[in-house]
Amino acid sequence: MKNQHFMKSIICLAVAGLSGPASAYNFYDQSGTTLNVDIEAALGVFSSQETYNLGAKTQAGDSQWQEGYIKYGLSGSQSVGSGSQVYGAVNLVSSGTWGDGDAGGITSGNERETDLEDAYLGWRSGTLIPALGEDGLDLSVGRQQFTIGDGFLINSDALNFGDALNGGGLDFDRGGAYWLAARKAFDQTAIARIGGSDGLRADLFWLASDNKAQAEMELAGLNTEYVTPQGTFGLAYIEGLDVDDTFAPILGYGSRDGQQTTSLRYQGNAGVENLFLSAEFVNQEAGEGSDENAKAWYAEAGWTFSETRWSPSVNYRYSSFDEGFDPLFFGFNRGYGTWFQGEVAANYAGPFNSDASVHHVSLKAAPSETLSIGALFFDFTDTAAGTGNLNAQEVDIYAEWVAAPHLIISPLVGFYMPDSSAAEGGSQIGSDDTNAYAQIIAIVPF
Repeated sequence: MKNQHFMKSIICLAVAGLSGPASAYNFYDQSGTTLNVDIEAALGVFSSQETYNLGAKTQAGDSQWQEGYIKYGLSGSQSVGSGSQVYGAVNLVSSGTWGDGDAGGITSGNERETDLEDAYLGWRSGTLIPALGEDGLDLSVGRQQFTIGDGFLINSDALNFGDALNGGGLDFDRGGAYWLAARKAFDQTAIARIGGSDGLRADLFWLASDNKAQAEMELAGLNTEYVTPQGTFGLAYIEGLDVDDTFAPILGYGSRDGQQTTSLRYQGNAGVENLFLSAEFVNQEAGEGSDENAKAWYAEAGWTFSETRWSPSVNYRYSSFDEGFDPLFFGFNRGYGTWFQGEVAANYAGPFNSDASVHHVSLKAAPSETLSIGALFFDFTDTAAGTGNLNAQEVDIYAEWVAAPHLIISPLVGFYMPDSSAAEGGSQIGSDDTNAYAQIIAIVPF
């Protein structure tokens, strides 16, 4: 199943954008020095029969659009004794959106931008500090990505607005490629990773965003984990330090300055082969200008029938988000549905991991080593301050196919069924009819 594992990894790396380049070509490796060319490219084609009023869209009808980006640059490392290394990378991203812009009115279809993405420098300890294990101390600064757990709260800075919401002196444009999330790096970081891959470990972090759609939030915190063969237990604390006073009130992020978020989580199999368990509980205390504290949590269980043909798996998850809960920098992490719950709901129609309860069932199977197929069901209830205005159901059917060594294709068809139209307080413009939605993503690793 080697190729199948490769496929799953590259889908997450190239689309979700986990830390580090999705693929790299090594062109120099001598005397402790390595140099790589980093290349990551993706193209998406999208179609939605309906539009949504949470962005700039005001007219009913369909939307057809395309997104693409290419990330390119250099990375490398230099050995400096006892297995320790200095490492770093510099990468650019060129991105764009074409056509009608997305169904939610976040992009217009006119976005084109090339800008700096990664620019970081770090040092890892190798065997220099035996008490911490190999590479038990890793220090880095600069423009880079950062994730906690499976991205329920922080999965890099990957919200990519276009220019559709610009106006009145405001500029949200980050270059488009809204679904593909072309840009993911925090603008400034200082991160200390302490401990190895097993046992007790921790991340101390300071992150500063230059993303207007995140109100240029500055935050710091501590993530601690205890890693065992049966699973990983995690405890994280995140404190908001600053926001842009112009953008924060517009986006509803006025209380991020001084906000305190504490998270307790677990993920693993509890020592039972084929079992998957994952859960997280978050308590959030509002910062300046608000006394509305909020909570969010989820619990998920799954089973893989590994002795059955195609090794099918089934998972069920329930998640609950209080009104006023700030989901921070959540993102696509371990596959479709985490943490964008529903391709239509999470990207265009809402709710967006706040003020909702969500039942989710997923099915997945692998007909071959290079192909997996899946189906997702979501039921959104108790939305919009309990009014139910954004209550809906969604079904998504998808595939992940390694078509060639340098081409991965992931088509998806979704059916979004809102309980209310925009005229009735919902977000779908013109009707509450079922929306037939489709997308196909091509990822080109080099």
